[in-house]
Amino acid sequence: MQILLVTSRESGRWVIPKGNPGSGLSSHAAAMQEAEEEAGVCGAICPTPLGSYRYRKKRRNGASLMVDVEVFPLAVTRELDAWKEQAQRTRRWFSLADAAEAVEEPDLRELIRSFAPAEFRAATRRSGMLGTVVQKSKVSHMFAWFQRLLPRTGNFFEMFEAHAATVVAGADALARLLQDGNRDHIREVIEREHDADEITREVLQTVRVTFLTPFDRGAITALIGSMDDAIDEMQATVRAIDLYDIAGFEPEMKDMAGIIVDAARVTVEAMPLLRDVARNGRRLHELTERLVRMESHADDLHAAGLKRAYKELGPQDPLKFAVVRELYKHLERIVDAFEDVANEIDGIVIDHA
Repeated sequence: MQILLVTSRESGRWVIPKGNPGSGLSSHAAAMQEAEEEAGVCGAICPTPLGSYRYRKKRRNGASLMVDVEVFPLAVTRELDAWKEQAQRTRRWFSLADAAEAVEEPDLRELIRSFAPAEFRAATRRSGMLGTVVQKSKVSHMFAWFQRLLPRTGNFFEMFEAHAATVVAGADALARLLQDGNRDHIREVIEREHDADEITREVLQTVRVTFLTPFDRGAITALIGSMDDAIDEMQATVRAIDLYDIAGFEPEMKDMAGIIVDAARVTVEAMPLLRDVARNGRRLHELTERLVRMESHADDLHAAGLKRAYKELGPQDPLKFAVVRELYKHLERIVDAFEDVANEIDGIVIDHA
């Protein structure tokens, strides 16, 4: 994962695109506008903020005032060749660690690091208990025969992480479809759903033949099932778009797609942490809390979008309203599935942390 930063016009230091919300614009819509004007990028923005930070801004009249900045994650799908402030700023992609070091504001630095903290990424490189014993005791040859006699434990963590990667790819393709309407993204989502189905079948087969599992068998099947529900609903969404030949998408739909992209990102971060639940329980709880907040936000968007669609279409074009309502229903079900993922992860944390 990489973070795009731009230079400030006055000092030339590295910052995120930001500005004052314009009249009539929501905070996240203003953030998306600033990203396009200052950094020349477009994409799916999640209307649920990551958090906020404070910094001191010197105004043109000489006053130095504290400013609170609300931060929204935007998944970039397109970089523009020309944009409004191209001549005034430099843009550059940074690794997470380099981006955190490049910015000056401590709270912003922590927000950037929170995308994938090193101490949690280390969980993916942890060796198994037996491997640790062998390494420390220096008796690898003696233990070789014993390892072959151990019951199979399955590669569930690798499969969880692989499935989460397909969910992210599907979410990105869905967001691009709602942004530019390109029909190639429909096929992309369907292909990713087929990939996810293969992984789900492998998990279920492995559960049946594995003697020792890292979690209760019910927890394993429920977790992979909830992730699979998310990408199944993505496929149902794009099939509905294709069936009804929907070309234009409402702002609330695009906002829900932004939530779906960020929910998928959070899910990807959570999967490696399950390798060491006891150590990573607090971070897992933070991630599931964010998924639940996003689901609640999506419910509000769903209600607002339906209400507006009914006012505009209901009396005049009830058939088109029915199509719009079905699309909103599919988008809501995707986010609901991510809340189910959060609930399954919380259950594992309660049992094993």
